[in-house]
Amino acid sequence: MRMSKDKSGDKSAKDSHYATLRRAHRDARRERGEIPTPRPDKRRKIPSNWKPPALAPEQVLLYGLHTVRAALDNPERTVVRLSVTQNAAARLELGDPSALPFPVEIVTPQDLDRVLGPDAIHQGVMLETRPLPHRKLEALSDCQLILLLDQVTDPHNVGAIMRSAVAFEAGALITTMRHSPTESGVLAKSASGALEFIPYIQITNLADTIEELHELGFQTIGLDSEGPQPLEDTFSGEKIALVLGSEGKGLRQKTRQTVTALARLDMPGAIKSLNVSNAAAIAMYAARQHLKA
Repeated sequence: MRMSKDKSGDKSAKDSHYATLRRAHRDARRERGEIPTPRPDKRRKIPSNWKPPALAPEQVLLYGLHTVRAALDNPERTVVRLSVTQNAAARLELGDPSALPFPVEIVTPQDLDRVLGPDAIHQGVMLETRPLPHRKLEALSDCQLILLLDQVTDPHNVGAIMRSAVAFEAGALITTMRHSPTESGVLAKSASGALEFIPYIQITNLADTIEELHELGFQTIGLDSEGPQPLEDTFSGEKIALVLGSEGKGLRQKTRQTVTALARLDMPGAIKSLNVSNAAAIAMYAARQHLKA
């Protein structure tokens, strides 16, 4: 009886040890973004009525390893505070936190869940920052390729477009102040660090901005499924500004009337429309082919 009891005690201790290891492994995978944070109804520590914290106009919360690493490496980014788990700090190769020029707080993944919400794949790191400095259109005069969005509202789409814009070396991504996402954690996470590499310019009037780009020597091309000719046959000149509208609505009438030309993406398949981020990537590839010819 005594031996049997000892074995049972050993087994309980071993089970507890392995359960601890499993939890640590699961938390590490969650920080890396390999598995999502459980929904609030499955986690007692996050209330079901969770709401995002109210942020000041000059306050931006960035999260995710790639996003935060790019922000930390950007000399134009003003950092206020870094909240990070031990595992994420090691992956970011931060070194001695006390030697960094900003406050560093060591937290748990659950601490970040409570601030960012259960759907944010934060990978164990959150950076409080100030918005990036505003850029003026005049600074784009030497660019060959820029991108304008006509009321594309989804920050995931805008982030994906931003990532492609950096890949194709666009000089700026321009959106309207209304009906467009502001600089935020969702946008930056979707862009996977690209926010730090390209000016994100928000303007009040898109038609006026297009006219200003004409004065800077840009050919502006609006993508439209009913455009009179294929995009690849529309390019001219050495400075291209591509204009894309929101999914469903497309370009507004005033935008259509203001651009230099309207063009379509010809697709031979049964589906004739693309997600705006995919269309943007294809259009920028075509523009780069023209510019390097």
